[in-house]
Amino acid sequence: MARAHRCRSHGLCRPYGRARQARCAGRRGRRVTPATLSLKAARRIALAAQGFGLPRRAVTSWAPLGRTLDRIALHQIDSVNVLARAHYLPAFSRLGSYDRGLIDRAAWGPKRQRRLFEYWAHEASLLPLDLHPLLRWRMARAERGEIGWGHLRVFAGEKRGAAEAILDRIRAEGPLAASDFEHGKSRSGWWEWGETKRALEWLFWAGRITTATRRGSFERVYDLAERVIPPAILDLPTPDPAEAQRRLIARAARAHGIATAADLRDYFRLKPDEAKGAIEALVEAGELLPARVEGWRQPAFLHAEARAPRRIDGQALLVPFDPLIWERGRTERLFGFHYRIEIYVPADKRTHGYYVLPFLMDGALVARVDLKADRQAGRLLVRSLHLEPGAPVDTRARLGAELAGMARWLELDPPAL
Repeated sequence: MARAHRCRSHGLCRPYGRARQARCAGRRGRRVTPATLSLKAARRIALAAQGFGLPRRAVTSWAPLGRTLDRIALHQIDSVNVLARAHYLPAFSRLGSYDRGLIDRAAWGPKRQRRLFEYWAHEASLLPLDLHPLLRWRMARAERGEIGWGHLRVFAGEKRGAAEAILDRIRAEGPLAASDFEHGKSRSGWWEWGETKRALEWLFWAGRITTATRRGSFERVYDLAERVIPPAILDLPTPDPAEAQRRLIARAARAHGIATAADLRDYFRLKPDEAKGAIEALVEAGELLPARVEGWRQPAFLHAEARAPRRIDGQALLVPFDPLIWERGRTERLFGFHYRIEIYVPADKRTHGYYVLPFLMDGALVARVDLKADRQAGRLLVRSLHLEPGAPVDTRARLGAELAGMARWLELDPPAL
């Protein structure tokens, strides 16, 4: 195995040499020999890239939260609220207790406070505003009916008039939700959206409207994009699709630290042909360095500024939609941890539970716990707990401390393990 030691300019100095040397080699056309990293090193690189292992302290201002969001690039949105909305949890996992109102105001507050916007990135997501220009190519393709579910694409063509009529009403009346239209509310989920909801979602996908706010039931309220997104963002130039995809892959690479091509394109749900050229360009520029990871079948790519700490200490509970683990194959490759969400599995056939959070401790996934916020009783409930084979003897005690911290953050009484 090739040796790797540390240097000031880059987390891994050899076998790559300095990041600057790799970039120069790329410009001169020299072939960079892939290095082999141990699985433990790859794991530490990935965890550091995602912001784990840093000191935790109570967060009451936007700056540390903004740095976390910039690092991981997005928070996935999910409607399940058995514990807490999914978009709140990744920041807690990395920072500890923080004011959730900071995210609410950044995503759905007054325009002058906006720092985030909603769009389809890795599924429905909250994203920093600077990513808006990088997703306009996707909005344009949706507007032309080239992407999206079939029942939405029809609004780019034969049903465009109906969508334009809905847009005109929002323009005249201000922000509206699907339930503000007659027969607009879904009957029982996204697979039974009514025509109005489908039209609204096509307009959203096309970038014509965006989320102005969320109502108490978490229902999306739509408004014209130009009345929500700050002018300074809308005035930014729109890169061509290839450049935008290159920059999205670069953000994914920074968030991953070490990744396969499939990992990189999955982060923002790019297609293989969209990602291939972007990855090649970043390798040529020296921003991505070819690598191999012990035990991985696929070639890997190391971000040129990735850090490789000697240790990753601390613990965290990971929501099922956390970017560290949302790609289940990557989770298994990195941690040897087979993980599947079982929300849609019948109760009597579940292996670990309904809403199971893996427990990260000192760089390893050592347990999984099925959690529920019993808001009526004011308690955080542990419905099941499973320790991984070989879990350290202090796993239960440290998990208990993490659960107590989560309970305080959610303003609930802690569970008893």
